[in-house]
Amino acid sequence: MTKIIIFKQEKLISGFQIKGHSRFAEAGADIVCSGISTASQMTLVGLSEVLNLQVESEIRDGYMFVHLGEADLKNPSAQAILEAMEKTLQEIANEYARFVKMEVKKDVY
Repeated sequence: MTKIIIFKQEKLISGFQIKGHSRFAEAGADIVCSGISTASQMTLVGLSEVLNLQVESEIRDGYMFVHLGEADLKNPSAQAILEAMEKTLQEIANEYARFVKMEVKKDVY
């Protein structure tokens, strides 16, 4: 199962963490994992390479952590990217609830 945590400070998204594998299908054919990976990696690229923001990140097999720096938390473009990712991942979690769990943690970072 894939577990997604969205970190928020008040109503602003400060980052996210994704752990595990969905096990919806075999590696290479798992559309759930692929959708989650695409949405989350596109978010990281948007924040770090398109907007050129300082982003703390860690990626390894079955794990991704992204945290936006405090100075960029109120950046409207960053929030738009993060909100789009959150909505996309929520749709995946709703559709494939047996394979994906998502939660929001407030005031963690």
